[in-house]
Amino acid sequence: MRIAQVAPLHEAVPPRLYGGTERIVSFLTEGLVQRGHDVTLFASGDSETSAKLVAVRDVALRLDPNPIVSPQAAHLTMLHEVRKQADRFDVIHFHLSHFVHFPVFEGMEQKTVTTPHGRLDYSDLPAAYRRWPDFPMISISKRQRKPLAEANWVGNVYHGLPLELFPRLTGEPAEKPYLAFLGRMSRAKRPDRAIDIARRAGMTLKIAAKIEGDDEAYYREEIRPLIESGDIEFVGEVDEAGKVDFFAGAHALLFPIDWPEPFGLVVIEAMAFGVPVIAWPEGAMPEIVDDGVTGFIVDTVDEAAAAVRKVGALDRAHIRQVFERRFSARRMVSDYEAIYASLVSAERKPNRPGVSNPSLTPKNMRTVQDVRIS
Repeated sequence: MRIAQVAPLHEAVPPRLYGGTERIVSFLTEGLVQRGHDVTLFASGDSETSAKLVAVRDVALRLDPNPIVSPQAAHLTMLHEVRKQADRFDVIHFHLSHFVHFPVFEGMEQKTVTTPHGRLDYSDLPAAYRRWPDFPMISISKRQRKPLAEANWVGNVYHGLPLELFPRLTGEPAEKPYLAFLGRMSRAKRPDRAIDIARRAGMTLKIAAKIEGDDEAYYREEIRPLIESGDIEFVGEVDEAGKVDFFAGAHALLFPIDWPEPFGLVVIEAMAFGVPVIAWPEGAMPEIVDDGVTGFIVDTVDEAAAAVRKVGALDRAHIRQVFERRFSARRMVSDYEAIYASLVSAERKPNRPGVSNPSLTPKNMRTVQDVRIS
């Protein structure tokens, strides 16, 4: 198939540091190329790929040395270029937020598919989607769909990671294990809860987090004073190589979120290293974490502190095995590939004049189902 991948321009593909969406786009793009598909990636010019790269700006927005940039204008420029080249592709896969591409691609919905990587409970999204109801959508968790339950969902594909980038960690945690927090320094991610849990459990906490924009004030005013009071180590952002060392001595990953997390990539990163996860039952967490197998789902800080004492009994080798079965990049690529094939097959079926193609409706589309193996 001739496939276009349209990535956000905020980070390079793959990103240098933080950037979950762009990492998934990279893993998917490379996997499709390896399977023999003709793939074109629309992204920033500092991206690295074995696909054909269409660079619509020199560097990712976050890395641009010019502090005054327009994300809206940059993405409009990219969408114009994708539209110009649309006839080259069988499928155009958008990874953009807030449906910004819908007006530009009105009339060719059947050639597109959209994976929204963020939350969908913004107040204006349902009204916007009702104006363009025929665009096929792929969720990254079943929970993500809830605010837009009536959308044209044609599949659910959980994220996956390349096994070779996440080596099995041998042996037990370090002699002095610690709890880990990895992600953004955001109120919604609740690093304050993580600090409270660690102190109640009597363990050191290592925080690896991106700080940007509004999060800077939150970190400075509310989190840094907690860190400076002891037993907390802030290590900043970590790259792919740094994650190996970061997780090597971790007793558990704390994921005490306070928002409807659509997936939670860091959770399966921990699982890749056999590290159990202690998470709140928000968003996709009950779908991703097998309670009592790959970690624990808790409701309170006290329950989380108690779970810290229980995770040592979990089989870290088995956690890795669950990761390999449920969250490999190979499985992810296969799932997307199957949906693309269904879309292309549906598009090629002839329509009677004035009758929409029934094979493009959700009930007739192939939906990739998750099989939970634990």
